[in-house]
Amino acid sequence: MDRDRVETVSLRWLRRLVIAVFLLVTVFPFYYMLVLSVRPIERLLLDPGSLVVGLGELTVTTYAEVLKATEDGGQGFLTFMRNSGLVAVAATLLTLLVSIPGAYAVSRLRFFGRRQVHFLFLAVYLFPSIVIAIPLFVVFTRAGLRGSLLGLILVYISQTLPVSVYMLKNYFETIPVSLEESAAIDGAGRLGIIRRVSLPLAAPSIMAVALYDFMIAWNEFLFALLFLVDKPNRWTVSLGLAQLTGGVEVPKTVLMAGSVILTLPIVILFFASERLLTEGLTSGAEKG
Repeated sequence: MDRDRVETVSLRWLRRLVIAVFLLVTVFPFYYMLVLSVRPIERLLLDPGSLVVGLGELTVTTYAEVLKATEDGGQGFLTFMRNSGLVAVAATLLTLLVSIPGAYAVSRLRFFGRRQVHFLFLAVYLFPSIVIAIPLFVVFTRAGLRGSLLGLILVYISQTLPVSVYMLKNYFETIPVSLEESAAIDGAGRLGIIRRVSLPLAAPSIMAVALYDFMIAWNEFLFALLFLVDKPNRWTVSLGLAQLTGGVEVPKTVLMAGSVILTLPIVILFFASERLLTEGLTSGAEKG
């Protein structure tokens, strides 16, 4: 009994220690980035290792400089955020518009090559982005879409659609077929079954996929650089932050403010939808 108690207490404290270490490793970089972004550059040069900022040192001039338009001497991140938001929201909505009926068809309908189509979607996602970057660049250049946000949205849809179909297919398979059969007996058609039965039950899963797609489109850098590098007024946040990184004359406090602006929307969105995200990620873990 004493040995069991010792093991239980030891495992309990070990778990707490592991959680504390993981929290420190994940939260500390963001905290230090936030501290650097609200300190004046002269104070940072005098004491770069300080982790505590006095109330008298706090400043938001770095954020004002980052958000201000380039014509006014700023970095233009307000425009970058607008571009990123437009691209991410449009890519997410269009991906869901196509992936939901596609995933439902693969999970419920019986047709020749069903299993091959299912694995083909996953195989397309497994290709590295750099492999398809050049072909997409050539195709979109000839189509006149290079340098436009519409072209970037279409590229992101091609990246998020395969994995979205794959994930949603597993989620739809967890919904009992008997519920849909009951709705069919009551006179509902296939579209009515999807709208009244399948979609409400799969709402947490759809939310999880939507958040995943949004994060990909918001943080993506390679295709944004490839398609928009010569159009500064259409840059996304990740591309604008990369340009700050390469600027020798840009203070590090301004760079950290840009990093916070890039990260904060995703953090807020994640915590706001944490419950739905958790339910969505676990709903496809088991079938039945």
